[in-house]
Amino acid sequence: MKPWIALAGFVAVCFVPAALGALFTSASVATWYPALRKPVWTPPGWLFGPVWTVLYLAMAVAAWIVWRERGLSEAKTAMVFFVLQLALNAAWSPLFFGLRNPAAAFADILMLWLAIAATIIAFWQIKPWAAILLLPYWLWVSFATGLNYAIWRMN
Repeated sequence: MKPWIALAGFVAVCFVPAALGALFTSASVATWYPALRKPVWTPPGWLFGPVWTVLYLAMAVAAWIVWRERGLSEAKTAMVFFVLQLALNAAWSPLFFGLRNPAAAFADILMLWLAIAATIIAFWQIKPWAAILLLPYWLWVSFATGLNYAIWRMN
């Protein structure tokens, strides 16, 4: 497979959670979410789209680097962690915005945080640059975990 076609595939796979999130977020962002009490350090709504776009691209490039270095079969554990964190990422918006359940979303984001950490460790063992590309994602999810918790407790 040509490397650039594979990269496009990784980008497409990484944007699946974004597409799912948009389906569940759009109605609640206009109605339910604005009515919630939120901490003063909540970022403005316009910031989430650009940040997540950059993070999903970085995730795709990181996975692609690991694939290029070892292939799917030799990087199986790393890729399992990667797919697990993608699944947990995809579950968060339906839980938070779709079900309007910050408590369930908080449980999910805690598992997501751990899965990202495991992915970073696994990627580091294969190609440190791939792991470094995931650090902003892990930091953003760390912040989002605190925000999710605060919203859950305030409401």
